[in-house]
Amino acid sequence: MRFGWRAISGPALTAAALLLTMHFDRFIPSPAPLLVGIVALAGALSGLASAIASAAVAVIGATLLLLGRHGVSGATSADLIPLGLMAITAAATAGITGLMRERLLGTVAAERQSHATAARLSAALDQVDIGIVLLDAETRAEFINRAFRDYFAVPDEIADGKPPFIALMYHSRDTGAFELPEDELGTFIAQRMEMVRIGDATPINIALRNGEVLRFVCNALPDGGRMLSYTPVTDLVRHTDAPSRADYYRSLRDPTGRRLIRHLRAAE
Repeated sequence: MRFGWRAISGPALTAAALLLTMHFDRFIPSPAPLLVGIVALAGALSGLASAIASAAVAVIGATLLLLGRHGVSGATSADLIPLGLMAITAAATAGITGLMRERLLGTVAAERQSHATAARLSAALDQVDIGIVLLDAETRAEFINRAFRDYFAVPDEIADGKPPFIALMYHSRDTGAFELPEDELGTFIAQRMEMVRIGDATPINIALRNGEVLRFVCNALPDGGRMLSYTPVTDLVRHTDAPSRADYYRSLRDPTGRRLIRHLRAAE
């Protein structure tokens, strides 16, 4: 037990309550409820050790108080039974509150560790050039990494608002991200939504208007959510394109150029 103010507050309050009881003996017939309450407070503030120490002080003080009133020979079973019940109650209260506090602190520590791990994972996924979107069971985007935001020009205020996947598809349509005729966009979006709904993991290539090609894969997660990945495969798909366009497609492979575009968007 660390000897801070939290640790000593329980035993100190218990001793103070006993001293007040001795001083106002005629006005306080039984300090048991107050002492048990202080034991509970000690367990909540500092844990099991402080609660047990407070309970021990309470039992010893109550015993001395009883002996001071009736003497060793004058104490009867009627006096000892309430003392025994108070001792049991104080010990049980110390154990329950102390263990509950330790469990609560353990849960809080685990939550903090989980949040720290999630933050590190999020930061790591923002460094890859594969677009990643995590959807919940209702197909709302719980996480959208930086690569996806760049590929489809999704502003941070939209991405951070946990939009439905259909909203992301409509945003990409409205910004002209897809290399598709206008009359085919509706069918394309409906097909992608159906793939996500049923968890179809068949990979497909998505051509973007800027010349890049992304391989889209939908993976079903155990909790009913979906993980969508958009892997750049421009150099694999465009190798049969016209030689005159080779320099243009090579420029699309440069991740530095993508970072420059990202910085320009941030500046805007």
